[in-house]
Amino acid sequence: MIFMIESSQPRKQRLFRANAPMHIRQNFVNVHISKDLAKKLGIKRRSIEIRKGDTVKVMAGDNKGKSGKVTKVELKTSKVLIEGISRRNAKNKEILAPIYASNLYLTDLDLTDKIRSQEVGKKPDKEEKKEEKKVEKKQS
Repeated sequence: MIFMIESSQPRKQRLFRANAPMHIRQNFVNVHISKDLAKKLGIKRRSIEIRKGDTVKVMAGDNKGKSGKVTKVELKTSKVLIEGISRRNAKNKEILAPIYASNLYLTDLDLTDKIRSQEVGKKPDKEEKKEEKKVEKKQS
């Protein structure tokens, strides 16, 4: 769940995003999940928080079509560094190119973390919750 300020004024939205604490900034780096991966893992959600070790595909920009593993997620800037996608800096040194999470597409999840694998598998969608409530009411 993304915690957003209720105001629709752009200046307040920008202020909120700029001053947001790190645990809320984690919600700003959500990435769309491929349909094949969602079917395979039984994920009903459209997007999920990205983590180090996930495999992504770039969907926009100069590196469109390239894919690789996530090496770092920078919450301060809401950007992602991907293995194999680099650029040259002013000193002609090759560095990883930062890419906004909104330009990425998740093709494979890193499920080595037990907590994350449980979270991915158990998140029910709203329709399932409604059905469970109906069943409980009928039993009562």
